[in-house]
Amino acid sequence: MMEDSNTKNLKSGRVVYMNGVYVPETDAKISIFDSALMFGDMVFEMTRSFNKKTFKLDEHIERLLYGVKIYEIPLKKSAQELKEICLQTIEQNEPFFSDTDEHRLMINISRGPLGVYAPIFDYKLEPTVVVADFPLKWTVSYMGKLYDEGINAVLVNQKAMPSYLMDPKIKSRSRVFYQMANIEASKFKGKNNWALLMGLDGHIAEGSGDNFFIVKNGVVITPKPRDILVGISRNYIFEICKEIDIECVERDFGPYEVNTADEAFMTGTPFSILPVFRFNSLDIGDGKFGKITKILIDKWGKNVGVNLIKQIKQFSDECIEIREKTAGTTNPYQFSSK
Repeated sequence: MMEDSNTKNLKSGRVVYMNGVYVPETDAKISIFDSALMFGDMVFEMTRSFNKKTFKLDEHIERLLYGVKIYEIPLKKSAQELKEICLQTIEQNEPFFSDTDEHRLMINISRGPLGVYAPIFDYKLEPTVVVADFPLKWTVSYMGKLYDEGINAVLVNQKAMPSYLMDPKIKSRSRVFYQMANIEASKFKGKNNWALLMGLDGHIAEGSGDNFFIVKNGVVITPKPRDILVGISRNYIFEICKEIDIECVERDFGPYEVNTADEAFMTGTPFSILPVFRFNSLDIGDGKFGKITKILIDKWGKNVGVNLIKQIKQFSDECIEIREKTAGTTNPYQFSSK
């Protein structure tokens, strides 16, 4: 008798932390009365591991708790308690990961069910805290080719969220503007199209869940941390550049500077660094893998003991079935099934 996909999923063995208990990942569900569903009122973080060791976990939790504070979510857990939950979740799930898998934590915190629905919960309202752990390769399942073909950064009409409306430095689930940018980018001709957003001031801001860098005359340049989500990976580029004595600066720039740059790249937690070869289908520099981009990838990989390019290409090879069965669906970083 053949097992269907739901049966296979139930047997994955992986569990999810939900408000003090561990449940099978298929049973991990948030109430329809939760503020996260009603308002997108949830802060979150997503991490990755290198050689099974979670990268920059303290920094992710610190940013998460800044969001909890600013959104006034009445969470009573400390940074250390959240860290222990994350590490325990990884420990619980490690037996169900292969030797070459990496962990991908998803940490969600909302203020919980809204007060108007309190009778349903016997008036015991508390924040919703969820920590899930699944294979990183799902997120990067199609990215292997991007090291050879490069990203085409598409300047979309959708603008970045200005901080005077809702500060994008808080990593929240209120991010439909990112999704609209992705939808627009998916309609652009060609392949490997990733959205690039400008701020209302006309300067380049960020991608839809990733940070953008250009390189000009040996200097690494990224937008000022104003109307963007200031990524943990973005900040690590500054650390790497300092280690290898490459100048890295924050400054405003527009489309002209992207068109005239020598090279460009994106940063994000799951993939670390991906090269950008084109901007609106025009070559950036010679339209090939940039020298400094490659130096940064190699240095990052050396620091964490992983060949980044080799690993993501390997993960992509392992996920052919996933790509085939999810083509055309909404996936992180995959905006077109072309």
